[in-house]
Amino acid sequence: MAFGLLAGFAAHAASAADCPGHPNALGTSRTLVVDPREHPRIGTMQYPETLPLADHEVVLTFDDGPLPRNSNKILDILATECVKATFFTIGSMARFSPEGVRKLLAAGHTIGTHTQTHPLNMNRMPTERARQEIDDGIASTKAALGDNADALAPFFRIPGLMRADNVEEYLAEQGILVWSADFLADDWRHISSQRVYDLAISRLEAKGKGILLLHDIQARTVAALPRILETLKARGYRIVHVVPATAERPVTPTEPHEWLLHPPPDAIASWPQAPNFVFAGMSSLPVPARSEFEETEEMPALLQASLSRPSWPQPPEFAPGNATTKLAAPAPDLFEVQGGLDVARRGAALSRRAHKVAAAAREPGTGRLSRREAQRLNSRQARLARAGDRQAHRDAADAARQKASPATTAHHGPVKRLVQIRKRRV
Repeated sequence: MAFGLLAGFAAHAASAADCPGHPNALGTSRTLVVDPREHPRIGTMQYPETLPLADHEVVLTFDDGPLPRNSNKILDILATECVKATFFTIGSMARFSPEGVRKLLAAGHTIGTHTQTHPLNMNRMPTERARQEIDDGIASTKAALGDNADALAPFFRIPGLMRADNVEEYLAEQGILVWSADFLADDWRHISSQRVYDLAISRLEAKGKGILLLHDIQARTVAALPRILETLKARGYRIVHVVPATAERPVTPTEPHEWLLHPPPDAIASWPQAPNFVFAGMSSLPVPARSEFEETEEMPALLQASLSRPSWPQPPEFAPGNATTKLAAPAPDLFEVQGGLDVARRGAALSRRAHKVAAAAREPGTGRLSRREAQRLNSRQARLARAGDRQAHRDAADAARQKASPATTAHHGPVKRLVQIRKRRV
């Protein structure tokens, strides 16, 4: 790992040193040569494969140009940092500004195409119409390049990423590599340059590497690009320039799993294996003598001590008297209800009645009593309480009379009758 980091820093330093007048430039770390016939579609936003990039490697791409007032500023910013990118030009824009296309070539950037008129319905377009858009865009860009028409790369990006099988099949037949992207910055939307910067960096950080799609015709992209490049440099990202393979420029050797953004675990099997270590000077330990294991006079005592069970603490003994201790039985009158069960039942009935009256008196929807209803309830509860007290007194008196002795009851009866007889005689 340390060697890989040093190699990466060395490549970065070398690319920065090749930027005259800008010793601290981001630079372009390496050039990646690809063959469209081996890998016809790239970009994980739509396809399984993407460019074979290492961690923290980024490919910059720009669509829709050239538009002189903004595209020229983009070229100046990239030149300041000695960064190479891939531009996908629109045929009508190339006809309008052929000088802009030639500036891309002079600056050393890769030039691909983006149809003739940038239609956003290629996923529904008839095959013949789609072919016409592709072919016209290529012809217009080649016309702008003039004698250097062969410099046009067989790279193509579908407008709006509106892919379709018939379009992709035609491009594959022509040996043209279809580019999607790994992440966007949404710079074609009506957002601020700060938002463009935030989206570009946050999405790159989430991916760790990949193809960034931008638009060189947007003023917001012009404003955001210097900060994007500065952050890439500060966070250790490296720029990779992609070019097509030619007879003089062979394909960069790669492994199949490197074309995946995040290789599966089974790809680890193809990684270099750790070396086998050969130990020199193998030495053996001496074999113990048999006499060392023979029984001696001290061994029985040691064996008995080792096998003896440790003395665990014994639980405390309980006094025999504790088992015969008895608790005092509660008196029967503790469970008696004053006034009898009839009094308790009447009291419970009065309490339930009071709760019903209170519930009926609450204001609908609020759960609270009005002042008038509260006064009426209090008065009614007071009357119920007094009635309960009077009933309790009567019940207590009845209970007292029932407990009186039979002799007293028998005595009172004759005496009362005697008094009544005497009254009659008088």
